[in-house]
Amino acid sequence: MNPAIEVCGLTFVYPDGRVAIDGIDLHIAVGERIAILGPNGAGKTTLMLQLNGVLTATSGRVRISGIELKRATVQDIRRRVGIVFQDPDDQLFMPTVAQDVAFGPANFGVTGEALTQRVKAALESVGMLDEADRSAAHLSGGQRRRVALATVLACEPDVLVLDEPSANLDPVARRELAETLLTLDTTMLLVTHDIPYAAQLCDRVVVLDEGKIVADGSVHDVLADRDLLGRHRLELPWGFSLPRTRGRSSP
Repeated sequence: MNPAIEVCGLTFVYPDGRVAIDGIDLHIAVGERIAILGPNGAGKTTLMLQLNGVLTATSGRVRISGIELKRATVQDIRRRVGIVFQDPDDQLFMPTVAQDVAFGPANFGVTGEALTQRVKAALESVGMLDEADRSAAHLSGGQRRRVALATVLACEPDVLVLDEPSANLDPVARRELAETLLTLDTTMLLVTHDIPYAAQLCDRVVVLDEGKIVADGSVHDVLADRDLLGRHRLELPWGFSLPRTRGRSSP
């Protein structure tokens, strides 16, 4: 089976000459849940945006499910790699929740009853089917985050990338989103500063700093290395204990 994500020698240089990604290699198996951690400016968002062609690499290669990302394949790759952005307003703009969720798959050519079923299944998976006819503007922050997730799930991606999924959520909304994410079988990348959330949802941690991968290992091994975390401006919250297995810690 092809890896879900294969990144080889990836480099990205901004027009001002700043090197945001510096020759990284990353292989992610189908079904893995990986947290991408790092300080501000480490290159996390730049990497995320290269996985579905929003940004084009200066050099190197990205493959998704064995398909190389290039101009001829970018539309297919964007269906396969779904990004849930930190701000739901980036994804929710239609008059109703159902129309928001239908927008993506319709853009990829899904129509009729198949589209209706995609919308229903996606909203059911995030516990928001009862809100299908409401405007997203009238929902809580946690509900909006779950609807934004549904807009991506409706496209049936191979890979789900979440940018700071727990940001600005109250404790209940944070827990509800985590419970939803734990039910999904999709290969998942969490780009986050939230170490407890990463530990709850993921089995593997990749630490990125100055555009390079400086650590890649199990959640426990990486997060137990306080010297490593300190060198890269990461810190466990006071009183936080590492879980023995995924799902046993509290978000």
